[in-house]
Amino acid sequence: MRKAALPSLFVGPEGLRAGWSLLVFVVLVAALIMGEKALVSYLFPEKSPAQEITPLSGFYTQALPLLATFLVTWIMSKMEGRPLSVYGLATKRALPNFLTGLAWGVICLSLLVLALWKAGFLIFDGRLLFGAASFGYGALWLFIAILVGFLEEYLTRGFVLFTLTRGLAAIYAWIFKTRRSHALGFWTAALILSVLFGLGHGKNVGESPLGLVSAGLAGLVFCLSLWRTGSLWWAIGFHASWDWAQSFLYGVADSGHMIQQHLLATRPAGAPIMSGGATGPEGSVFVLLIFPVIIAIIVFTLPPNASSAA
Repeated sequence: MRKAALPSLFVGPEGLRAGWSLLVFVVLVAALIMGEKALVSYLFPEKSPAQEITPLSGFYTQALPLLATFLVTWIMSKMEGRPLSVYGLATKRALPNFLTGLAWGVICLSLLVLALWKAGFLIFDGRLLFGAASFGYGALWLFIAILVGFLEEYLTRGFVLFTLTRGLAAIYAWIFKTRRSHALGFWTAALILSVLFGLGHGKNVGESPLGLVSAGLAGLVFCLSLWRTGSLWWAIGFHASWDWAQSFLYGVADSGHMIQQHLLATRPAGAPIMSGGATGPEGSVFVLLIFPVIIAIIVFTLPPNASSAA
């Protein structure tokens, strides 16, 4: 009996139990990212909390953790005997979903900026880049924004969301004997990870409580796109172009961060709760009006996959 208990503790009907999979993933990713942070700190020592992000430092701080996340996810796929695509990067409609996400991200952020400008909470001071420089830096920052979208979506809503869903679904099926165990597991995991995603932005200089709430809500909205399409491609595109439009196109803060070489010069005006202040538009109450718009876009423009349709 004791020999039979040991395999059941580590292995279930679907292979390695979800809790152990999550533990191995977190330990491996944490170890690699800690090493990466040490390297980045050596290459780009911190000087001032308000220092603007350079293209080179922006690239390294996103590319290295993304590489670590891909590597560990690949290792876990081999350990679990699953294709890499099941962790959020399914290839069906990958390019169309990514491109439409890119388009909607710019549109929705522009609506938010337009509302702030018309209400007098955002002031445009002029243009900073012209000619070839505007196209060159625009393309460079778009590439870095795509890295940001990939990293944050794949790290928080890739393997982790899939595996936490798997574990919670098994618990729901055991307790309630319901056919909806997968849906319950997914949305419970989505809520947990979205709260953590929001709180994770708390370390950003200039972040506000409302900014943390909006980051958490954004996490839930991106989970909705994953549930709807079966992949992260739309969320990656939307996340990337939303950040790009904030940082480069309109020159506003993105969760308290500013970048060098942005197109327009802008500044917030009025109470931070209205303008977003040092947080940027995501710290304004106006952002709460944008989330229903994004949800409607997901529901009415993205064709559902088999599981969400069911």
